[in-house]
Amino acid sequence: MNLQQFRFIRETIRRNFNLTEASRVLFTSQPGVSKAIIEFEDELGIKVFERHGKRIKGLTKPGAAVASIIDRIMREVDNLKKVSDEFARRDEGSLVIGCTHTQARYFLPKVIPEFRKRFPKVRVSLAEGSPSQLANMVLQEQADLALATETLANVEGLTTLPCYSWEHTLVVPPDHPLTSLTSTQAKNITLEQVAQYPIITYDRAFTGRNSIDNAFASKGIVPDIVLEALDADVIKTYVDVEMGVGIIAGVAFDPRRDPGLVGIPVGHLFGEHVTRIGLKKGMFLRDYVYAFLNMCAPNLTRENIDNEVIFEDVE
Repeated sequence: MNLQQFRFIRETIRRNFNLTEASRVLFTSQPGVSKAIIEFEDELGIKVFERHGKRIKGLTKPGAAVASIIDRIMREVDNLKKVSDEFARRDEGSLVIGCTHTQARYFLPKVIPEFRKRFPKVRVSLAEGSPSQLANMVLQEQADLALATETLANVEGLTTLPCYSWEHTLVVPPDHPLTSLTSTQAKNITLEQVAQYPIITYDRAFTGRNSIDNAFASKGIVPDIVLEALDADVIKTYVDVEMGVGIIAGVAFDPRRDPGLVGIPVGHLFGEHVTRIGLKKGMFLRDYVYAFLNMCAPNLTRENIDNEVIFEDVE
């Protein structure tokens, strides 16, 4: 058996058992991939893949165990390359950041410019997606890390580190009835008051939407959600045309940037949330990745990052 066979098997699994796709990504022929897999199975004496005719349908039970071992082996091979790069080119390389639109638009602009000043030779890329998509990007090593509020902490194979806390904000036009509330009344605004108006908020896969739904459900209130969107900019656009009141992440509202809207903090209604950084367990991290993580959250030191990511059991 050899590393090439390991690569072919890993990529076949990643491509949902599609040999055509796997061979395309690996820049080789489909028969070549198929032959390498069969030779590996013959040498090992077990079937790694379930087949229907010539088509691969999934992993056998022993195949699942083999796939896990191969993934660990290939992760360590990749780590060896990263160690070499780290000492040969300490301040050069690439950093692919998986993020939701909210992180890309409102949080990362506070971090990336300073990072670029410190590491001008590092190529930074943003890969936007839903939290579940971001988790898969990191697991498949298409992204070095991911930032999101939902999902990441529950994904097997990922370690997540706390980045920052936030609460929701209600946004309304300046002449909306809710803007007549006194500061004390605004601090104590109720779900019943909010539910009097059509609501515009996030899609169910994003930014604390579950907490919004759960809060209304706990009171037996069925809110009139007239529009769901993937990012706060869209929500604010439709609030501006008076289609309803918006519920967005507090980080996405800035009175200076949004002069045509009024924000009312509603953390007491929907709770506090933590945006987390997801990393693949057992991965070797370049020096500039440690620096980036520390810029995102100053409490993330090299020591506690290593304790969570590198030295955590990855069996």
